[in-house]
Amino acid sequence: MDTLPSGHTETATGHGLSWFSIFRLGMVQIALGSIAVLTTSTLNRVMVVELALAAIVPGALVGLHYGVQISRPLWGFGSDRTSDTPNARSRWIVGGMFVLAFSAIGAAASTILLEANLWLGLIASIVAFVFIGFGVGCSGTSLLALLANRTAPARRPAAASIVWVLMIVGIIFTAIMGSIFLDPYSHNRLIALTACAGAAAVALTIIALWGVERSSKPATIKPPSLHEPTFREALSEVWEDRQARLFTAFVFLSMLAYFTQDLILEPLGGLLFGMSVGETTALASTQHQGVLLGMLVAGGLGTRLSKRYPNILRHMIVFGCIGSGAALAGLGLAALSAPQWPLQANIFLLGLANGTFAVAAIGTMMSLAGRGERSREGVRMGVWGAAQAVAGGLGIVAGTVMFDITRFLTASEAVAFATVFGVEAGMFLASAALAVAMSRTFAAQPNTQQSTQTNDETFDAGLTPAE
Repeated sequence: MDTLPSGHTETATGHGLSWFSIFRLGMVQIALGSIAVLTTSTLNRVMVVELALAAIVPGALVGLHYGVQISRPLWGFGSDRTSDTPNARSRWIVGGMFVLAFSAIGAAASTILLEANLWLGLIASIVAFVFIGFGVGCSGTSLLALLANRTAPARRPAAASIVWVLMIVGIIFTAIMGSIFLDPYSHNRLIALTACAGAAAVALTIIALWGVERSSKPATIKPPSLHEPTFREALSEVWEDRQARLFTAFVFLSMLAYFTQDLILEPLGGLLFGMSVGETTALASTQHQGVLLGMLVAGGLGTRLSKRYPNILRHMIVFGCIGSGAALAGLGLAALSAPQWPLQANIFLLGLANGTFAVAAIGTMMSLAGRGERSREGVRMGVWGAAQAVAGGLGIVAGTVMFDITRFLTASEAVAFATVFGVEAGMFLASAALAVAMSRTFAAQPNTQQSTQTNDETFDAGLTPAE
């Protein structure tokens, strides 16, 4: 039994999702990843290279889709309020996936309008990317809330790793299919590929969710609220948690560092290394293969070594951030020495470092989401999702603006790419410093909550020291 700070109690039920059900929910992440790689990577390359638009155009569009995800806490609050209704969160997930799939098809179709009439194409693209953001926010937040609510505390870090690995699988698979199907490139090929991916994503989501909520129960029982809180009250309750606030700051800074290069990586291959659309789409696959390997290795080592080295996941966060910064510094050198630099290997190492810190960060997120006096998994996931989305939008816009301005001032694409990658490397090093400070703060903070988890499990989540 967990004694909560206010004196209320939280009791483990012994129920929760089976490993097979967790894997099924991971199939939804495959669907999300398959659409994401087309809308934020391939479509970006097409706008910059094939349509010869300034990098700020796709940057602003993708930034917009992240910006509207500031609504994630609202989606999470909505799914929290209906969580007692059978299959309630599943409905939110499926509904969001429908919106995402149709909006992605609209975004792909806007390439035809952009070529025929720039302003009509921009209007269509803006509408499509706004609803892409709503679809991702609704579906993704509700999925994570369902996982946090229905997964036993000891399984949350591993469950988070499983579903994120499966998302990377979806990204890699779609990137590979895109590299095959899109050469030679045409707008109609892009629309057809996006339509197939969208239809498959919706079907896979429905199949994956079928009966999961009905056959499982919440992993913990928390005392009912005396009254139905407003959104502001629920958000305030979550924000009073100091660990949640610190973790939000880390998520924001690390995601700002991660997304700054997101829309200039494929143009780097096209402009300085002479790669085709299919070849630069394969770069995304290479990066995510590295992420996948990093997640698997870090997750395996974290599980195996956690008893002997209880701080292992917190060290992985720091190591992954430093490694990401070093890989980005390498990409800066790649821009200045193209086309001789081993670009594929450098991008793979970037993904490897990203995957390492992601496993530890995701495990922490899942564990923190299940804490607190009330069932606020949706709001908590919404807050961190919003932090990630806002950072993603700012990072993408900042990266493309920085690239365009530097290219204009220096008349050199190589210098512009190197500048963006260098700034991003510095932000990852700052993220590593924040992670160190965050660990020290957690270690110094008294543990007011006696958990049913063992001390080793608490360390696995990267939260508080053993008593």
